[in-house]
Amino acid sequence: MSAAFSASHYLAAHARLASALDTDAFQSGIDVISAAFNADKQILTCGNGGSAHTASHMITDWNKMVMLATGKQFRGISLCDNVGLITAFANDVAYDEIFSGQLRSLLNPGDLVVAISGSGNSPNVVKAVEYANETGADTLAVVGYDGGALKRLAKHCVWVPSFDMQLCEDVHLLFCHMVMKALCGSPIQE
Repeated sequence: MSAAFSASHYLAAHARLASALDTDAFQSGIDVISAAFNADKQILTCGNGGSAHTASHMITDWNKMVMLATGKQFRGISLCDNVGLITAFANDVAYDEIFSGQLRSLLNPGDLVVAISGSGNSPNVVKAVEYANETGADTLAVVGYDGGALKRLAKHCVWVPSFDMQLCEDVHLLFCHMVMKALCGSPIQE
């Protein structure tokens, strides 16, 4: 029989992981998003499963809070939010084209694609980054595990070095909130 779950052990695992994170890479990721925002470029996010929700959460927070805090329009789109379009690409083309297919209609050179994947190997997210790189867009991978293909393909990377998917997803959401606070100029309240 496995040991009972312990909230204190989960939080201790997060504390150990926090000490292993490359904070310079996190800051660089924040700076990449800030630069795209300041250049009035589109910022498009994508991911599967929990990462799809993180992609949507990012755009929800950034679109709303940045506009309220700065008065400047944030041009963010989550490629995970149009179910009709996703299922049309999945049914009529291929599931691994659900994001790159959307990018063909939306992406301009200089825009930023933020690709979120726990493993870094989701084929549809990898194809989105490949397409973005080919068309002169900037790319930022937000990954876990060993970083997978996305860590090598993306021009920038925020990597959570853990093989625990829930810890990775938690930290990816922390990164979302770090970006929001940076763009809004919000202090951290303890």
